[in-house]
Amino acid sequence: MQQTDIIIIGGGILGLATAYQFSREYPRLSITVLEKESQLAMHQTGHNSGVLHTGIYYKPGSLKAVNCREGKSRMEDFCRREGIEFEICGKVIVAVTENELPVLEMIYQRGRTNGVSCEMISHEQLRELEPHVAGIKAIHVPEAGIVDFMQVCERLAERVCEAEGNSIVCSEKVIGVRQTGHRVVVQTHQSEYEGQLLVNCAGLYSDKITSMTQTPDAKIIPFRGEYYMVRPEKHYLCRNLIYPVPDPEFPFLGVHFTRMINGTLECGPNAVLAFAREGYTKSKINLLELAEVLSYRGFLKLAFKYWSAGAGEMWRSLSKAAFVRALQRLIPEIKADDLESAPAGIRAQAVMPNGKLLDDFLIQQNVNIINVCNAPSPAATSSLNIGKHIVEIAGERFGTEP
Repeated sequence: MQQTDIIIIGGGILGLATAYQFSREYPRLSITVLEKESQLAMHQTGHNSGVLHTGIYYKPGSLKAVNCREGKSRMEDFCRREGIEFEICGKVIVAVTENELPVLEMIYQRGRTNGVSCEMISHEQLRELEPHVAGIKAIHVPEAGIVDFMQVCERLAERVCEAEGNSIVCSEKVIGVRQTGHRVVVQTHQSEYEGQLLVNCAGLYSDKITSMTQTPDAKIIPFRGEYYMVRPEKHYLCRNLIYPVPDPEFPFLGVHFTRMINGTLECGPNAVLAFAREGYTKSKINLLELAEVLSYRGFLKLAFKYWSAGAGEMWRSLSKAAFVRALQRLIPEIKADDLESAPAGIRAQAVMPNGKLLDDFLIQQNVNIINVCNAPSPAATSSLNIGKHIVEIAGERFGTEP
């Protein structure tokens, strides 16, 4: 059995950011990060569009709002110190019809309350920023940015492993967790690790890890987000980041245009039920995981309530023409021939037993275990601050030494 002080499950950006913050706050303690894949950040982080979110959408005072604002600042500072390229390019949130204006106003007021630098702009001002966009009014958010979160992960891993006693172990799938007094033991298919504290940052499988020691408050439902890349000759259609007014009933932002830090232009995503937790393609099916979803009363209630919206998302998944029509609401000039298929991502969305989509970060504590049970977007932007928050939770529970 391998001994360590802090065990972190999950080698995505949240697990690595948490390890980094522990290493800075408690340099005397040893840290072990366990990742089931052969490489780090292969799932949600590795399929991230790279947007530095501002916190404009989120309910004031929520964990999302607070951590996004402070986390963005920490992320920018980290990138500056480490020489990681990022760009503050700005974004627009565009209302196309009159009936979208009340939600646009609500988002604007939230942004102002959350301390976001933003401005309500007219159709003419919008066309100056994005000449090819259709819209009657918009919010301009000049402080939104873009970065490569994979580069961030690489540098976080380097900094964690600089300290003697710290390690990041890949190809270590966790199959069991047990608490023994003031210690916790994590069993993988190859070894066992014992420590003072366990932090579960397992993303798509966070509820599975949580269930090894307590009943999770919600179940993770995987939603696949499908994307297209815009051909280089049509990049002029979008200068920076262009978003629609989102449906306030859902935690998804709708199909949008994102200029990437590597110079490419991405559009999407939709949001469709994935038939496996790592179901990045339509053909990837895990019958056991799919059966768990379809038999979960929370999902059944969700599907019954929002069947129409869900059907629309599924149709956009099956029909490129329908997907393009959604994009044309923002940029009428975009055509199907301008788009090439791009890799999809999976959103780990926590759904409560009553069918409610959990719209905030969720962290559960159990003696010497901290479970991050829901951390969808803007978790990458917020990761360094969420990691700091977890360190503070550990400090409160274990005194000066977790």
